[in-house]
Amino acid sequence: MWVANFFVGGSLTMVLPFISLYIEEFGNFSDAYVQNWSGWIFGITFGTAFLFSPIWGRIGDKYGRKNILTLSALGMGLSVLLMGFADSVWELFFLRLFMGIFTGFIPMSQALISTQTPKEVAGRVLGTLQTGSVTGNLMGPLLGGVLADTFGYSATFKWVSITIFLSGLLVMFGIREVLHQNEASTADQTTYTSKDVLLHIIGHPVLLAVMLISALVQVAHFSIQPILSLYVAEIHGPTSIAFFSGMAFSAAGLGNLLMARRWGRLGDRIGYIKILIFLLFMAGIVYFPGAFVTNIWQLVILRFLLGISIGGIIPVRIAYIRQEAPLSMQGEVLGYNTSLRFLGNIIGPALGGALAGFFGFSAVFFVTSTLLIASGAMMLGTWYKHEYTGKRRKHSRPVSSH
Repeated sequence: MWVANFFVGGSLTMVLPFISLYIEEFGNFSDAYVQNWSGWIFGITFGTAFLFSPIWGRIGDKYGRKNILTLSALGMGLSVLLMGFADSVWELFFLRLFMGIFTGFIPMSQALISTQTPKEVAGRVLGTLQTGSVTGNLMGPLLGGVLADTFGYSATFKWVSITIFLSGLLVMFGIREVLHQNEASTADQTTYTSKDVLLHIIGHPVLLAVMLISALVQVAHFSIQPILSLYVAEIHGPTSIAFFSGMAFSAAGLGNLLMARRWGRLGDRIGYIKILIFLLFMAGIVYFPGAFVTNIWQLVILRFLLGISIGGIIPVRIAYIRQEAPLSMQGEVLGYNTSLRFLGNIIGPALGGALAGFFGFSAVFFVTSTLLIASGAMMLGTWYKHEYTGKRRKHSRPVSSH
């Protein structure tokens, strides 16, 4: 699954950096036209994925997550292959929309591995799994650039589709999905309606807060994405702008790669929510000084520290869901969690672009930092009220004598 996630993570990021350049090949368009369509074509995939993630999660709970992963790889691979034959912005737009239906490969793989893993080591295992997609994300843009320069944009889409199809074959022939018999209690085997799943989430305030934070963290993480290269140009100048922008992007991924497994293992030991609260405050604190950097290396260091803190948030969050949701509804719960993440992916770039346009780049860092710290405070308050005090009362009750 790690190798399959590496291929999918790398494949999807190979083509993203040059979508706007690919659009320019379709005709003699103005810069505004290309930028506008780039935004729509980039965002529509997340919009469709937002709608379909809970549906796939529910189907996965019923028929097995391995089957959904194979179908997801087939759908994504076919979409990317056909993009190589597109000759208009509308064709590319509809293919990206179609691709969004199948885009939840990596979250579904996390759901699969989560249900195959004992609760007490879920954080460490999910942290390890995450390094697969992160490594792919780091290498993807670099390899995509080399392929595009060597073979052209349309050929790159066709090459990339091969690695996505290969991921599907890896899942089909390399993975056996089993239910842990020691956890297959009657409660876990119950069939839940979508209403039951939503009531379970709402009835567990800490679980609900964890899922809402999925959206807020993605808003924060993606707010800087569309304008990072422009910010790099402002503080560094136009020299080697692509190289230094790539370095600033990759620094966060490197921090994520180094620490994801360690944060997951620490969460297994001392509690996932404690680690999540700490990481949200840490991310908010390291984001803030980004508004005051005066050279590229200061920004790279801050991006690296951000990657270290953001890197642990996903595995500890999923490990907590693994702990709190019955096995037979976990796919759908994680599907809603994925939908909220995709919602954050849509809102984040729009928010960052609007803030930078109206108030300047510094405003993006101030607002994002505030959002992350507010998320940490919300998580702390919810956990303290609904879990920490409940456990204290439980432990402090006097033992009755007979």
